[in-house]
Amino acid sequence: MTQRTFSVGFGNFVIAQRVVAIISPAASPIKRLRDQAREEGRLVDATQGRKTRSVIVTDSNHVILSAIQTETISQRLSPAGTVTKDDLIE
Repeated sequence: MTQRTFSVGFGNFVIAQRVVAIISPAASPIKRLRDQAREEGRLVDATQGRKTRSVIVTDSNHVILSAIQTETISQRLSPAGTVTKDDLIE
């Protein structure tokens, strides 16, 4: 089984099948999620010091911060704009 990856910026990649959600970072619940992940050691900062524009949550409960827009990441995750049968874990 090959694992498809996609770029979250600055040479950082995430395995597509592990992504649960891609979220905009502006809401208060997301800020709390980020702070809690930082305290528990589950936060991965892939922004290289730039403004956080999207938050990615994985099935291992890790939280990944990216400087790339949420829409751009979702297009990279599924270039056709749809979820295919190969994207689903059986």
